[in-house]
Formats: sequence, structure tokens, C-alpha cells
Amino acid sequence: MENILVLKDVKTYFYTYRGVVHAVDGVNLEINKAEVVGLVGETGSGKSVTALTIARLVPEPGRIVAGEVLFKGEDLVEKTETEMQSIRGREISMIFQDPMTSLDPVFKVGDQISETILLDELDKNDSIHKAVELLALVGMPTPVKRADSFPHELSGGMRQRVMIAVALSRNPSLLIADEPTTALDVTVQAQILDLLRELRVKTGVSILLISHNLGVIFEMCDRVGVMYAGEIVEFASKKALFDEPQHPYTHGLMNSIPRIDVEKTRLEVIPGVVADLVNPPTGCRFHPRCKHATAVCRRERPRLVDVGKGQLVACHVLPFARDTTVDKK
Repeated sequence: MENILVLKDVKTYFYTYRGVVHAVDGVNLEINKAEVVGLVGETGSGKSVTALTIARLVPEPGRIVAGEVLFKGEDLVEKTETEMQSIRGREISMIFQDPMTSLDPVFKVGDQISETILLDELDKNDSIHKAVELLALVGMPTPVKRADSFPHELSGGMRQRVMIAVALSRNPSLLIADEPTTALDVTVQAQILDLLRELRVKTGVSILLISHNLGVIFEMCDRVGVMYAGEIVEFASKKALFDEPQHPYTHGLMNSIPRIDVEKTRLEVIPGVVADLVNPPTGCRFHPRCKHATAVCRRERPRLVDVGKGQLVACHVLPFARDTTVDKK
């Protein structure tokens, strides 16, 4: 399959008064055309900073310090800000988790959608008409009426649909969805996920879906990257990852999910806390929390290696990883 996005050893650091925060530290990732790739991990693992790095929206005091972000074969890191402005929205769009903070409260939603459409040199009437069409495409009830509404007059699910309409307004090739259902109730979450699935089929857009919800990742994604402390520690197809997680951290995440088909008195927990990214552990960053860690884990940083069928794992204790599956007891 043809790659639309490839990240090669990307590093994004934040220069703070405490020291240098290694927020993204050597990430390698690829997304194919019309593919949904998920990023999952604990809060602070670097998922959102990876998304901001792709779009070149890393805020100060952050900086991309190394690596390549190849979008359709071109390195976005080398682009000027003017060049990136023509790529954002048109080629790469983002959906954030809280639409209320992304929408301007003093403008009607139809005007906010048409604002991006006007960049394609349509006149005002045509852009408003297309905005209504986009609202209908994302399943907004009574789209003409809703286009004439202010953000505070809409429910959370409706506002998220507006943000998806904005993201799709210029027919992007890549849609980055950063926790798009976190602020929504379960019923509306399902509707938004169904909508993203339909849009992928209708438009052929590639999606990078960022979430801490493994259920959402399982439902939506073709392949999944597991992030820990600024690194991808495992990258595999959805089936391989959920059936046979290979990294001890992934294994811990899977066993922390409540399941109705497994009888357990207590859920498994991963001991310790997420690594301090100002002073990350030497070697494998997960080793202070890993009961299988050895001396080499504390000394040498593991690299992603293919353990079969395209499943990439960064772990020194691969005999353990290959023999371990999610606890069924």
C-alpha cells in the first residue's frame, strides 16, 4: 500500500525552566492511504505532541529538533510557515477533543465553516451553501438552521460534528483526530465514531486517531501504535495487538480493561508512574515499572524490531514477549 505519512526518528522537545522535556523522542510511524492508525497510551506519553508535530503546530517552548515528517514524500519539517499554511486544512486537518474551545463563540457555525472554504476563492454565497452541505454530510439535523446557530446553542455532539465539518471543508488527505470523543457521552461517542468510519469510506481520507480508550481504538483502527514516555514501544495490526500483545507495557494495558467474558476479582495495574521526561530512565524507559526487566533493559535503549507479520516491538526481553498473551484467567 502507498504511504501517505511517514515519521522517521522524530524528536520534539520542550525547553522549560526544569530542563528539556523529551516529549517525543525518536518516533517512527507510517500511515497508508485510506487507513486508520491509532495511537494509544497513558496521559503524558506523547500522543498529542506527535499530532502537533505532524501539523507543525508545536507551541513554544517546544521545538522539533530531529527527524523527518514525510507527507506524500515531502518533509514537512523543512517547510516554511507560509508553505505549512497552505498544507494545513487543505491537506492535513485536525479535530480536537473539546470543540467548545476550538470554535469562536461570537460567530455562527456556518460562518466558521465557510471561512475555511473561502480560502479556495469561492464567493460568500457559495461558501455558505457548501457549509450547509458539509453539515448535512456529517449528519447534522436541520443543517440550514444549525448553520445559523452560535456554538453555545448546540450540544456537545453537534459541536463536534461542526469541527469535523470544518476539518473536511477542503477535502484533506489526512485527518488527525485527537481524543475526538472524550468530552461526549457514550451514545454520542458511538455516533461520532460511526461518522468517522463512514467518512473514511466516502472520501478515502486517512485518519490518525489518538485515544486512551482501547475500546475506541479496537473499533476504529487498522493498525495501532502504543506510546510510552515519548516512544512507540509496539506497532501492529489491530488483531495482532489485541490477540497477542508483545510488549510488557501493552500487555499491562490490555489486562487493565474490564471484560465481561473474563471472571476476575481485581484488574491488573501497572505499578509505578509514567517516566519523568525531563530525566527519563536510562535504557528502556519502561524498565522501572516492568517486572521482567533485566540488566540490559536498564543499560540499553531497545529499538523497534519486527517479531513477525509486521508486528514491531521495542523490547529486550522478546522471549517473554513472544510467549505472553493477554491473561484469559
